[in-house]
Amino acid sequence: MRQKIVAGNWKMNKNLEEAKELIKGIKKEVKNGLAEDTRVIIAPSFVNLNYATKKTKKSAVEVAAQNMHQATGGAFTGEVSADMLKKIGVDIVILGHSERREYFGETDELLAEKVNTAVANNLEVIFCFGELLEDRKSGNHFAVVESQVKKALFHLKNEDFKNIVLAYEPVWAIGTGETATPEQAQEMHAFVRELFVNVYGNETANAISILYGGSVKPANAEEIFSKPDVDGGLIGGAALKTEDFVAIIKSI
Repeated sequence: MRQKIVAGNWKMNKNLEEAKELIKGIKKEVKNGLAEDTRVIIAPSFVNLNYATKKTKKSAVEVAAQNMHQATGGAFTGEVSADMLKKIGVDIVILGHSERREYFGETDELLAEKVNTAVANNLEVIFCFGELLEDRKSGNHFAVVESQVKKALFHLKNEDFKNIVLAYEPVWAIGTGETATPEQAQEMHAFVRELFVNVYGNETANAISILYGGSVKPANAEEIFSKPDVDGGLIGGAALKTEDFVAIIKSI
């Protein structure tokens, strides 16, 4: 059975005091009642990761980093390595987010390097992909997504995918208030799963969790999560409020 996952990407939000309050609230609300196959993940900024890992230890809440560098170390000012993350108890990293692609010029080729480094360091990867509005309007969205996924991931071995979670995020639905319809989300998730079936076989394809990311809110989460190939969500704005994030978790 595939794992159900609700992951909150805090982006560049929440100072330490605010992070303390949010973590405390989430921990309290998810202490009991989570289904056995459901995971809750939060991704604070780098400066709050150490605190977050300490405060979520032995709880139902896991901690992810929002990014990492592909090199093991060196003269890369402002960057963070896989080993640094592992040493503070972070075992999950988000890679390929549309904002990293757009604002920091991350390419599929670079992301393949980052994925390799993460896998080599036994870090679980939440790998993001998705099309722009113009891709969707031109009918090119399937080709764009296929290219992103294949270039960054399809050099991996079957066994590597035990540490890969996918996250489809239509760029036109991130932080815009727009949301792909549940049917659009399901259509793309099913398409991506079929790509894996064709290359890696049914067992690997059906074991991979595929999350939806793009303006998920308490009001629409249940309907989106009800689709057979939608295994949870990568949540942005709604992950910054305890009550909204918990409501989304409970709707899965």
